[in-house]
Amino acid sequence: MNTHQPSGYELRFQSLFDEGRGYAFPCDAQGHVDIDSLSERARLNYLYARTVIGREFAMPAVRGASLH
Repeated sequence: MNTHQPSGYELRFQSLFDEGRGYAFPCDAQGHVDIDSLSERARLNYLYARTVIGREFAMPAVRGASLH
């Protein structure tokens, strides 16, 4: 039995000024990001996006992750 399942969700930070710009991070259904599993660059981007909510990015939204 396979107990390791990908989250299937992402926490998306959408730019307030550029519709095509944003950040997305893997998360659970409640929007919790496992910051320890992120690369250093992704961790810094995540912390930055959280810091500038309302100034550069909209409130983040949880959505189903697209599988590639």
